[in-house]
Amino acid sequence: MAEFAVIRGDITESKVDAIVNAANTTLLGGGGVDGAIHRAAGPELFAACVPLNGCLTGEAKITPGFKLPSKWVIHTPGPVWHGGQQGEPELLANCYRNSLRLAMDHGCKTVDFPSLSTGVYGYPLADAAAVATQTIATVLAKSNDLQRVRLVAFDDATAAAYRVAWAQVVD
Repeated sequence: MAEFAVIRGDITESKVDAIVNAANTTLLGGGGVDGAIHRAAGPELFAACVPLNGCLTGEAKITPGFKLPSKWVIHTPGPVWHGGQQGEPELLANCYRNSLRLAMDHGCKTVDFPSLSTGVYGYPLADAAAVATQTIATVLAKSNDLQRVRLVAFDDATAAAYRVAWAQVVD
């Protein structure tokens, strides 16, 4: 099985085959991770996203990384938290599942994720971490294509939540 790790860092500096962008449904940039990725990649990323005509929540689309150290950017809009009764867990799982499938379809061996939907979209961190780690573990158990998947946490609280969730998955 591929390696999974949680690291603290800035995903725009990840030297991997693909990074995942916590995009909005327009794919045209925004705040948080999305804005940081768009700024670091340069205006070519925006230009590459325009003809994609957006992306549905839970789906994923791919562009080159342009000025980023990663070859690819996989854009996936996560769900906005509405209390968990509107399909949020399945939509979030689809973000991870579809992003990893798209990465494998493009020959990626190393993929870095941010914490999807836990910023302005309000998904509770521990719940999001549980969905993410369970979904990633399931995909990795079925795939020989990926070598390493990491969760790149912007802060210590996020890193800790994903480490706890991963420990529960592998126990």
